[in-house]
Amino acid sequence: MIANYNAYLFIAVFLVAAVAFALTPLALAYLWARFVSPRKPGADKNAIYECGLESKGDAWVQFKAEYYLYALVFLIFDVETIFLLPFAVAFGGLSAGGFLAMVVFLALLVEGLVWAWHKGVLTWK
Repeated sequence: MIANYNAYLFIAVFLVAAVAFALTPLALAYLWARFVSPRKPGADKNAIYECGLESKGDAWVQFKAEYYLYALVFLIFDVETIFLLPFAVAFGGLSAGGFLAMVVFLALLVEGLVWAWHKGVLTWK
């Protein structure tokens, strides 16, 4: 059985072009840094720079997990509300199956919101 390899040739060429598209800027930046940029190490150039101020103490700051949970819940609900726009646009011509799928989607959103509310994720301390 002889297979048609022309379809796979397109995928291979596309893969090589994608890898070259990603690696070419990295290679050019490396070559530029290696051969063109001047090497002038010094105390000021190697110093840690944070907003123009000298750093004092340890740079590691521990954040409370509530900040991350709050941000994660916001991100989830922010992205999920974007999926409501196509539903709102096509509401008039939507079939019963599409309407049922959107009701299930909204029920899951409400369930996640109720869960986050009961867990205390939405209360800012």
